[in-house]
Amino acid sequence: MARLAAPELGRARTFVGFALALALPPLLEWGMFLAGSDFLAADVLLQLAGVVAVALVGGLWPALLGALWSSLILNYYSTEPFGSLEIADAEDILTLVIFVAVAVSVSLVVGLAARRSREAANASADAATLGELARGVLAAEDTLHGFLHHVRNHFGMRGAALFARPDMDDDGARPAADEPWRLLALDGEQTGSSEGAPSPEGRGPGEGDAGTDVPGGLRLVLYGRSLSAREQRLLGAFGSQLAALRQREQLIASTEENRRLAEGNVMRTAILRAVSHDLRTPLAAIKLAVTSLRQQGIEFTEEEEAELLGTIETSSDRLASLIDNLLDMSRLTGDAVTPHLGPVHWADVVAAALQNSHADRVRILLAPNSPAVQADFGMLERVIANVAENAQKYAGEADVVISAAVSGTVGDFPASELRVRDHGSGVDRQGIVRMFQPFQRLGDADTATGVGLGLAVARGFTEVMGGELLAEPTPGGGLTLVIRLPLSTGVSQ
Repeated sequence: MARLAAPELGRARTFVGFALALALPPLLEWGMFLAGSDFLAADVLLQLAGVVAVALVGGLWPALLGALWSSLILNYYSTEPFGSLEIADAEDILTLVIFVAVAVSVSLVVGLAARRSREAANASADAATLGELARGVLAAEDTLHGFLHHVRNHFGMRGAALFARPDMDDDGARPAADEPWRLLALDGEQTGSSEGAPSPEGRGPGEGDAGTDVPGGLRLVLYGRSLSAREQRLLGAFGSQLAALRQREQLIASTEENRRLAEGNVMRTAILRAVSHDLRTPLAAIKLAVTSLRQQGIEFTEEEEAELLGTIETSSDRLASLIDNLLDMSRLTGDAVTPHLGPVHWADVVAAALQNSHADRVRILLAPNSPAVQADFGMLERVIANVAENAQKYAGEADVVISAAVSGTVGDFPASELRVRDHGSGVDRQGIVRMFQPFQRLGDADTATGVGLGLAVARGFTEVMGGELLAEPTPGGGLTLVIRLPLSTGVSQ
């Protein structure tokens, strides 16, 4: 961050300029006396060079003092009659007048050039600072607190604060007239309290403080000292940058809120669709089977009765699975899932996940001494059950193979992978991206078997546990789903 350049030369440099204006003319005259020169023009030029030197060191006012002091020395020592302020020769009078005029003009020009140079340096430093802050705002690298930290350091203040007008309350209610300004952000020390916040008339909250209005009903306040006019203008430019930063943050918040609302609308629409169709299908099957069994005067054979009871059982399981996935997706969308992590062995959780499923076409190839992974047992059971169900749905007549191996990393931790491999029709690259999105059913799968939430819930649970759920083509055709979790440290969380 560029530092703020001083608007003037400073007291020390001005003091040196005045001292030089008093000491340099007699020293130059003494040097001419030692050199034995009695040529007035040479003495005048030498004194003029001294005035220029004073102007470069101390600025305008020391140079004017030097010019007057040099003219008196020239009059006393270099013009006849010597040792007197009287001037006998009219040419000497003209020479001294020209000297004073030239010395004053040179002082003005040098002082003005030095001031313009300082202003240019200050403007360049200000532009560099504002450019840096603007880049931070546009690149989304700054927060309100970070911006205030930059401003405070730039002006060398004890603190910087951002206030909002009372009528800018979030709930839109109009406050009382004496309600204090709201403090939005603070960096460093704040003198006074919110009751001493800057008033709309422009006064700061404390003696020697400074502030500027910011578009949007805000005010930027600095604590520590008063600012010069140039610094106050620069503070106004900072306020404009702050308004852009505030507007960007509000836009991001609004975009995020719109995204959440859109996701909520999609979720509600999908749930309504599921309730109106997908959930009604197993309910209709259960109702039909129960109604048939309760029919009076109809005798069913044992095979027919077993088939109807099987329909009730299968439809009930399907209905329970659909409801579980809908509830789990709702929890994931609302960030209401908290895992209880601990050591889990693949063999234990796979057996539990496949216990209530039709696993006659699933081959389990797990080594008995596989290391444990860090996971929530219940969540991981749901993940494996959903992944295995999806694999069986698309595997056709081929077997689904489940294997595990220590491979890869999750973050900076070594990981173990559970691979669920099928040899079905497979999924293309775009299908792999879409298959993990909620309410997606690919291919010609039976729409009555789910609402397309199984893999979305599985990926959500896996990521909550700190793992990854990936998909890749199976060599020879088909799809392999990879559940990757970090190896357990033996500590439950």
